Amino acid sequence: NGRKLFRTGFRVLLLVASDIDALCACKILQALFQCDHVQYTLVPVSGWQELETAFLEHKDQFKYFVLLNCGANIDLLEILQPEDDTLFFVCDTHRPINAVNVYNETQIKLLVKQDDDLEIPAYDDIFREEEEEDSGNESDGSEPAGKRRRFEEVRFEQVKIKWQEILFDYEQYEYHGTSSAMMMFELAWIMSKDLNDMLWWAIVGLTDQWIQDRITQMKYVTDVGTLQRHVTRHNHRNGDEENSLSIDCMRIAFEYDLCLALYQHWSLYESLCNTCYTSASFKLWSVQGQKRLQEFLADMGLPLKQVKQKFHSMDMSLKENLREIIEESANKFGMKDLRVQTFSVHFGFKNKFLASDVVYATAALMENVDKEENRTDNFIKALDSLSRVNLDQLLQGLELAKKQLCAIQQTVASCICTNLVINQGPFLYCYLMEGTPDVRLFSRPISLCLLTKCLLKSFVSSTRNKRCKLLPMVMAAPMNLEQGTVIVVGTPPHTESSDKKNFFGRAFEKAAENTNSRTLHNHFDMSIIELKMEDRSKFLDALIALLS
Repeated sequence: NGRKLFRTGFRVLLLVASDIDALCACKILQALFQCDHVQYTLVPVSGWQELETAFLEHKDQFKYFVLLNCGANIDLLEILQPEDDTLFFVCDTHRPINAVNVYNETQIKLLVKQDDDLEIPAYDDIFREEEEEDSGNESDGSEPAGKRRRFEEVRFEQVKIKWQEILFDYEQYEYHGTSSAMMMFELAWIMSKDLNDMLWWAIVGLTDQWIQDRITQMKYVTDVGTLQRHVTRHNHRNGDEENSLSIDCMRIAFEYDLCLALYQHWSLYESLCNTCYTSASFKLWSVQGQKRLQEFLADMGLPLKQVKQKFHSMDMSLKENLREIIEESANKFGMKDLRVQTFSVHFGFKNKFLASDVVYATAALMENVDKEENRTDNFIKALDSLSRVNLDQLLQGLELAKKQLCAIQQTVASCICTNLVINQGPFLYCYLMEGTPDVRLFSRPISLCLLTKCLLKSFVSSTRNKRCKLLPMVMAAPMNLEQGTVIVVGTPPHTESSDKKNFFGRAFEKAAENTNSRTLHNHFDMSIIELKMEDRSKFLDALIALLS
């Protein structure tokens, strides 16, 4: 299907969700379009409303629509009501995929991996409705009509209930499939048009899923293995090239590196303090935690002056075995997962970035609240920062990302120290008051999700209540003061064995329906909604009752 799309003379409308994986998939697709001289128009969409608006505005000029990280998990044709000759190509990590989209093969082309288990119900189990209804009209005259009709109505009701149960079971949990950037890269590879830049974008897309905690550790490691083979293929080099790393050269390498956020562009001390994993392990919001951090630094034998200065200014002799030194001490302090399989890229001789650096920087650019810029401008800046010719943009993103990570840690500390995390029974709940420092930053979905996951991890490490350690979390923050709305996000429990499946999307819908709460289910992740401030308490009560 991809090949057929690229070879047509038609213009394509590209609808791209506001997440990093989607941006990376978009960069790869743009490069492929350029190869084949396909004309396209790019429209960023941050939710269902913008998707509908963009489609209505452009449906007369375009017949081909490509949707990246949006469109799979609702009935697209029902919502958009397109003409019969409109074609949708959907590459979306959101699961479960809406069953109608799966079985409509004429207008919707889904880009999914062959070996991804989509767990889709059988066609006959969910599309039997009309068939059963029709069968009631046939008569052989052997029974009284009234009795037969009653029997058929009862039978139809039974089928309908079974059908609803099957669909409910299928749609109950939200989760994520293979990264869209990886899917696009595989497409490029099949077409023999894959370039090293595209491979890097695929790596950043996968790393985004890992940082956002959207996929299991097993899935992450498997996908890293897939990309590692491509990295070897694209980046094997001989000794001559080693010495001639020109300014426009690019080299990707597989690494076992530290999962310390932005540490190569910060000081080691600031990175340890502002990485969720180390902050939660040490419990840095407490005096005891600060003491443990000092003990950790002493155990490593690194002078405080070295640890607190910029990483690139540290003594070369210390940097040589730094990873091993840190890892050895981390194991003593119970931090067994400080090392992670990842990739780095060298642009020219001196610019080196880890994949996670790029994810944090790009996300910070996209959700930048410092300037009064509109979301489209932020989207374009984030997209541009992924090109290696725009290093300045990426470096600006890194500075914003540092601010964001500091804000997350300060907010986590204040929520835990002032007991803002409340055990509601079936879940933990936290509401960020208006007036909290940096509260504007958390009116955006990626930032709020990062905060929620970090707060849950930190709370679990600090509570003595064993039951609390197994609970999911709901977090709310002011979204738009003029409109009186809050943004609400639900995240699954933080446990080692978590399958990353999230039931809050359906629960939010039901709680809103049961209380007539004024909610907006506009986000492509069903577990993120907007809610009127006045309806917060009745919505919360309904959610507690529903999940108890």
